[in-house]
Amino acid sequence: MRARPALRPYLLILPALLLTCGILYPFGLGLYYTLFDFSAAKPRPDLVRLHNYETVLTQDAFWHSAWVTVLYAVGAAGVETVLGVAVALLLHRSSLAGRVLEKILILPLMIAPVIAAIMWKLMLQPSVGVINHLLEPFGLGGVQWTDTPAGALLSSIAVDVWVYTPFVAILALAGLRSLPLSPFEAAQVDGAGPWYTFRRLTLPMLWPYVMVAVIFRFMDSLKVFDIIYALTEGGPGDSTVVLQIRAYLEAIRFQRYSFGISYTIVLWAVVYLAAMVLVRHLGRIQRKAAEVSA
Repeated sequence: MRARPALRPYLLILPALLLTCGILYPFGLGLYYTLFDFSAAKPRPDLVRLHNYETVLTQDAFWHSAWVTVLYAVGAAGVETVLGVAVALLLHRSSLAGRVLEKILILPLMIAPVIAAIMWKLMLQPSVGVINHLLEPFGLGGVQWTDTPAGALLSSIAVDVWVYTPFVAILALAGLRSLPLSPFEAAQVDGAGPWYTFRRLTLPMLWPYVMVAVIFRFMDSLKVFDIIYALTEGGPGDSTVVLQIRAYLEAIRFQRYSFGISYTIVLWAVVYLAAMVLVRHLGRIQRKAAEVSA
């Protein structure tokens, strides 16, 4: 009986410890496999140490995929942030339409990204798609949305924006509703206009919430797979082959397992470094927001 209180902290951390082991074991196993040349054609691999990483980092295909990944992540996260904040500002006004739209806003988040991409793929068909049918009266019908490199990338970003903009909007709306009222009341007494209030009070105090949304969306966009693969399968050519799809092609389609895992480890390092930079920036933004609200 006396030992139970002493064991309680260990019992409380046991689920987190099991989850950590479940994450670290496959990660460590993947690191181990990258030190060999394991593939379907070579079931008894040789130790090659860092040769897989050297090959990955010296390939033109890697740098092309890295460039496409950065373009996708910056474009998707940037558009979603701007649209999400704009939608949150519109919904922040207390009205019946705002409350109804707030409920409808979460519908794209309830759809699996793969299903959303397939749905948009059908709508973007040049001959039978509903998008070209709606644009035809304006002289914009017959557009080859996913048949050109630029169009395929922009279409993939558009689907990502449609799916995940509600996430940014809901997070920004929660931030708007949690802002202290006293600074706004003081600004109203001093005769500050709406634009001044937004620029000097609302936006600086809202930035931490927006930055959290940017961190989540930018990290998720860097490792995107489902939307692009379901919409374009990396085509046309390799114009939308991001790092995740490149890793899938190497490991699954070409059955070069160690080489494909090396791509995922490099991508993990990129996401980790980007997260470190953004989280540090978030700390500075939070301090500035605290000064504004004080």
